[in-house]
Amino acid sequence: MIPTLRRKRTVALHPLSVAFAALLCEPAMAHEELTAVEVVGQRESSGYHAEEVAGAKTELRAHELPQSVRVLPRQALDDLAATRLDEVLDYASGVSRQNTVGGLTDAIAIRGLPGNEDTGLATLLNGFSANRGYNAPRDLAGVERIEFLKGPAAALYGSSEPGGTINVVSKRPLWRTARSAEVSVGDLGLRRAAVDLSGPISENFAYRLNVAAEKRDGFRDFVGSERQVVAPAFTWKLSRSTVLEYVGEYLNHQAPLDRGVVAVNNRLGAIPASRFLGEPADGDATARNLSHQFALSHDFNADWRGRLAVSQREATIKGFSTEATALRADGFLTRQRRYRDYGSDDAAVQAELHGRLMAGGLEHELLVGVEAYRFKLNTFLLRANPTAAAPYAIDIYNPVYGQAQPVPPLNTDTREVQRNTALYLQDAIRLSEQWRLVAGVRLDAYDQSLENRRTGHQTGQEPNATSPRLGLSWLPTPQWTVYANAGRSFRPNAGSDAAANGFDPETGRSLELGAKWESADKRLGASAALFDIRKRNVLTADPANAGFSAAAGKVRSRGLEFDLSGRLSLHWRVSAALALNDVEITEDNTLEVGGRLLNAPRVNGSVLALYEDVLSNGQRFGVGGGVVHVGKRLGAPRTQAEAAAGTLAFELPDYTTAKLLAWWRVTPTMRVSLNVDNLFDSTYYASSYNRVWVAPGSTRAVTVGLQAMF
Repeated sequence: MIPTLRRKRTVALHPLSVAFAALLCEPAMAHEELTAVEVVGQRESSGYHAEEVAGAKTELRAHELPQSVRVLPRQALDDLAATRLDEVLDYASGVSRQNTVGGLTDAIAIRGLPGNEDTGLATLLNGFSANRGYNAPRDLAGVERIEFLKGPAAALYGSSEPGGTINVVSKRPLWRTARSAEVSVGDLGLRRAAVDLSGPISENFAYRLNVAAEKRDGFRDFVGSERQVVAPAFTWKLSRSTVLEYVGEYLNHQAPLDRGVVAVNNRLGAIPASRFLGEPADGDATARNLSHQFALSHDFNADWRGRLAVSQREATIKGFSTEATALRADGFLTRQRRYRDYGSDDAAVQAELHGRLMAGGLEHELLVGVEAYRFKLNTFLLRANPTAAAPYAIDIYNPVYGQAQPVPPLNTDTREVQRNTALYLQDAIRLSEQWRLVAGVRLDAYDQSLENRRTGHQTGQEPNATSPRLGLSWLPTPQWTVYANAGRSFRPNAGSDAAANGFDPETGRSLELGAKWESADKRLGASAALFDIRKRNVLTADPANAGFSAAAGKVRSRGLEFDLSGRLSLHWRVSAALALNDVEITEDNTLEVGGRLLNAPRVNGSVLALYEDVLSNGQRFGVGGGVVHVGKRLGAPRTQAEAAAGTLAFELPDYTTAKLLAWWRVTPTMRVSLNVDNLFDSTYYASSYNRVWVAPGSTRAVTVGLQAMF
């Protein structure tokens, strides 16, 4: 992680928390000594309960924060055998999947609010934006933990959704030699190999290198994927008080752009979930990311510290695709052929001063920061629309591939430039032993321009935003916290209206009331939160100008969330999540008022439990499983006209899936694992964009892994 300015993290900058079980090192350890040490590789015996939250940029523990936070540490990622971000989303309350551009990006919503329809809510990598533009699905080879920050994060991070933000934290170099390798194979053609290497090169310089390569056939016809990941990092202690850190990442992901299956007469299941409705001849699309982050931190004294960090990130998506447009009554699906060449460059710098002081008889933890970024996005799209004479159609019941493919003409050629300069302040005040107050504000000066290179038309906007946040925590006992918070957010709207003027930015307001509990040994924690979020200036169709939009929509999200994570006993660890969420449109020009937002379930929840112990011969083992339930979701926008005519809304059915996991440590340095996803082979649909773009979930998948330290 490019570090935040936290006094407690001064030591963590060097061997930053890569916990691993002591089980790996001493084969005859007694049952009651399932403690953890730092090494790389798959880990056992550490827990799911996290105490620190890097994305909060404060020394306050998660238990003290006046905010709902869910952290999935590396232990949870290992137990789930997760290799992609998408595979862990069900284990945090209130998180749902959105349209993923045919599987080429991550698209996520928290509390039902997705942000951009293609790239979802704001995702951070070590506190820097990581999903402006189009980015490949995140691989977890170089990830230490994932932080789900609920509620508005605009007071610290600027443009974002009021539902929440995800901060992905990278693995850090260790100051001891540690090496591991892992090979996994699965029944859906999965082959994956990964290595994790770390250690000191000198007393002042340590490195870490994570490399992974993967190929999978998948459960969809003609839809396999390949990916390669290289994630280097180093920590260089320039002096006793100055540290330079670097985190890099290269990710290359290749797969066909796959829009999924179609609903027939508003119902799914008429065709197999495995049926591909594109054209195999299009080949793979390629999504590629390359990022670099440097951070220079300096301790001025025991109380004050400075940090200067820079980030540079490039992302591209290129390739042909064939995508559904409409299903005819005769069972033929008309299609478009497209070619995308999307490229972005995102450069950012952060300068922060963090420290503690006494003022007015109270202890203050102050953060003062300045951030600037420049983001460029080039969008080049060729698109061939079907016609009556050339429908470019396929029979969904008896598909025949290989027909003549149309040559797509130019459709979109734009260049967007975003520039932003911001000042942010945060004060975490210790009012007494039982009270904590966190207050923050961010001032953003934003500049956005969009050039249509087809027409020569240019638009721009320069909105300014002030995003405050206030939270109060009461700790009546060491185990209990009651908190409340309020905050505002903003997110600029791209494009222009019928008068060629830029849109007002989306603005959000959030209120939250919650409680947290933590066991006396701090190994088990639970939280519950009630929230009410209002958002305005959502883009909606302009009724006076067909084909144009207006910033006139309003949305409301409210609900209840519950999370539990940690150790129940010496042998059991558990994670549980539950969310009840009501998200609806409260004002719109064309969509149904009172209707729900896409892919936002009213109910979703999960449980993950693992039992571990030691055999009489000293070998260790673990066995457990998980259950995920996702309720019904709106699968296509419903217009006011459709509602008035009594047209049934298209809904994705609810589903429940089960997971089995087990591991066995054959020797102190070798481990075998077994994971079965979708144990009962349930048919389910993960997300959709409309009736002809529905993404089915995977069939049962069995994966066997071998991990070794050397």
